[in-house]
Amino acid sequence: MKPKKVELTELFYDLVFVFAISKATSLIHHVEDGASFLGHFGMFAVVMIVFLNTWLIQTVYTNRYGKNSIRDIVFFMVDMALLLFMSNTFAGQLGAWFGPFVLATGLLSVTLFLQYFWVYLTAKASADKQITQSFMLILGIRSVALLLSSLLKIEWGVFLALFGILASWLLPLRFTKVMHAHPINFPHLLERLTLITIITFGETLINIAPYFTQQTFGVPSLLIFGSVCMLFMTYITQFDHYIDEERENETGVLLIYLHYLILFGLSLVTVSLSFIGEAHFDKQVAVNCLYIGLALFYAGILLAARYNRKNLQLTFGVVTLFTLVTLGGFCLSSLNPDLLLIALIAFGVTALNSTNYIRYLIKRS
Repeated sequence: MKPKKVELTELFYDLVFVFAISKATSLIHHVEDGASFLGHFGMFAVVMIVFLNTWLIQTVYTNRYGKNSIRDIVFFMVDMALLLFMSNTFAGQLGAWFGPFVLATGLLSVTLFLQYFWVYLTAKASADKQITQSFMLILGIRSVALLLSSLLKIEWGVFLALFGILASWLLPLRFTKVMHAHPINFPHLLERLTLITIITFGETLINIAPYFTQQTFGVPSLLIFGSVCMLFMTYITQFDHYIDEERENETGVLLIYLHYLILFGLSLVTVSLSFIGEAHFDKQVAVNCLYIGLALFYAGILLAARYNRKNLQLTFGVVTLFTLVTLGGFCLSSLNPDLLLIALIAFGVTALNSTNYIRYLIKRS
C-alpha cells in the first residue's frame, strides 16, 4: 500500500495535544500524598481517554477520508480551539470544572460527528457508508451523553458522562468487521501514532528537567534520564525496525488500542519519576506507579509483535525475560524505596529490556 502523506495540518493539530497531555498529567503531578493518588488517577485516566480517543477518531477519519481540503482544515482549527479550552478547565475541585469540560467535549464530539456525516452523504461505496454510520453512532452517543451531562447536577452528570466516554472508547471494537471493508492506510496510521508517542516522551523530558538544576543535579538525574532514553530505544526498536510497515488489509484496531497502553504507561512513568524526588510523597506509592507504568508500556510493545516482520516474531524467552526483569525491579525497589536505589534499579530494568530487544533484533536480522 502506498503510504499516505502526513499533512502539515495534521502536525499543526498535534501541537495542541502537547498542551492537552501536559494539562492532563498535571491532574496527578501535583498530588500531595499517596493516599489521594488513586482518586486523582481516576480523573486523569478518564481525561486521557477523552483526549486520546478524540485524537484517534480524528486520525482514523483523516487516514480513510481526509483530503486536506479547506473543509478539513476548518474542522481541524475548530477542534483545536475546543481542545485548548478543555485543557484549561482543570482548576480546583471536580465540581468546578466538570460542566465546562464535558460541554466542550460534547461540542467537540459534534464536530467529529459532522465530518463523518458529510462523508456518509457523499460516499458512493456501501463500505464507506457502513463505516461512517458506525462512527456516527459512536460519536452520536458520546455527543448526547456529554451534552446532557453538562446540564445535570454533577452527582448524576458524572455517570452519564462516563457512559458516553467509555462507549466511544470501546465501541470501535464492535465494528472491526465493518472496518475490514475499507482498510486503513497502515503506514500513515503508524506514523501518526509514533508522533503522538514522541509528544508524550517530550512531556516526560519536561517533567524530569527539575533534576537537572545546579541544586538537584547528581547521579539520580543521570539514571532517570537514562531510563527515559532506554524506554525510547525500546519503542523505536519495535516501531522502526521490528514492525512490517507494508501491511495491507488492516483495520489498525489493535495498533490503536496497544498505544493506549503505551501512552498510559508513559504518563504513569512521567509522574512517578517526579514523585520519587519529592520528600513528602510516599515512596512505595511512587514505586507502584512507576512499575505499573513500565508494565503497561512493555505490554503495549509486546502486543505490537502481532505486526512484526515474519523473521522477527518474538519467542517465549524474550517475553519471559521482559516479565522477569520488570517484576524483579519492582521487588528490589520495594525493599528500600530510596531515590538513588529506585533510580538505579529503574535504569537497570529499562537498560536490560532495551538491550535484550536490540540484541534479539540483531540476532534475527
